Amino acid sequence: MSDTAARNIALYPWFRFFQNLLFWQATWFLYFQSELSAAEALMLYAVYDIATTLLEVPSGWLSDRWGRKKTLVLSSLFGLVSCLLFVLGGHFWMFVLAQAMMGAHIAFNSGTDSSFLYESLEEAGRTDEVEAQELRAWRFGFVALALSAVTGGAMAFLDLRLPFLASAAAFVVVFVVAFRFGEPAEKLDERELTSGERLAALLAALRQPVLVWLFALSVLMYGFSHLPFVFGQPFILSALSDLGLAAEAPLISGAVTACMMLLSVATSWVAPRIRARIGFAGILLVAFGMQIFLVGGLAASGSVFAIALLLLRMVPDSFSGPFIRARIQPELQDEVRATYLSLKSLAGRVLFAASLIFASSGASPVGEMSHDEIRAILAVYAGVGLLAFLALLAAARGRGV
Repeated sequence: MSDTAARNIALYPWFRFFQNLLFWQATWFLYFQSELSAAEALMLYAVYDIATTLLEVPSGWLSDRWGRKKTLVLSSLFGLVSCLLFVLGGHFWMFVLAQAMMGAHIAFNSGTDSSFLYESLEEAGRTDEVEAQELRAWRFGFVALALSAVTGGAMAFLDLRLPFLASAAAFVVVFVVAFRFGEPAEKLDERELTSGERLAALLAALRQPVLVWLFALSVLMYGFSHLPFVFGQPFILSALSDLGLAAEAPLISGAVTACMMLLSVATSWVAPRIRARIGFAGILLVAFGMQIFLVGGLAASGSVFAIALLLLRMVPDSFSGPFIRARIQPELQDEVRATYLSLKSLAGRVLFAASLIFASSGASPVGEMSHDEIRAILAVYAGVGLLAFLALLAAARGRGV
């Protein structure tokens, strides 16, 4: 085993830890609504997804051609610039530029991080550990999300810009860790494929039944995972307003998000046993079903009960994310691995961004989004999700999932 591969594997969980110190995660929508209208705040999330969409596949192609380390270093710089622009704020177009930079950070990281880990394990002769290493990195990331959520909520109680400043400092550390990575040896030594060979390899992956099913599931789960993220903060604000506690929204939102992440870490320890008991397809369908139930529960519930439901938001991700990554990696050639993963993310972002743009047309053009508006939007999402779940359940048979 090379020293480079061993160092990569040891550093990777810490890369994920500092990358997920997103102190703004529980208060970003509150910050947007304090500076902009509800419709503009919702549109900004669509801007983020559109920006990521434009760079998703090009960044995957660049990762496959240019290298994993360089792509991750560039991703960390985009994240740093984004947070600094959010701190400046002030005008809608400044927020748009900041969201575009955050989209670039996500796009350049998407697929490359998982490919980097798998190829480092491959170089070390430890590919049998891929599922365990993905779960380990997942836990590091979610512990960071939990810590930064509660501390970020406390910071926002003083100033809604402070969480973005703290996240900028975390991205400096991400840059340092990424710079210490070494390029996996096979990535350095591989023969350069022609464009035609790359396209043929990508199309072959897209025709594999198991990858097609996982592609469709991942696209849907991306959107349903982010729905509570987008609408959760105004939901919490509405619930607290009813109790006369609107001023406490940043702090309580941070605490709720921290509990949400810690619950996901806890469930990740039992996830392997559940997977062994009900199978790979079984645990993924359970995860998707939980997402639909959560969205439907938010649409049907009263405000206070909704806060309790939001604690479950990341549990489906702990039941699916690491297992999907581990299952996909061995099916892909190194030369198209990040491109395929980026294409999968692209499809999810396009679909979700389009749905958000449609949903924003029904939001208030001024002021904060009302509780009734949120519930109506989520009810439609829940109905669509139920139909998609039934289709995936039927399609799982005979596809080797």
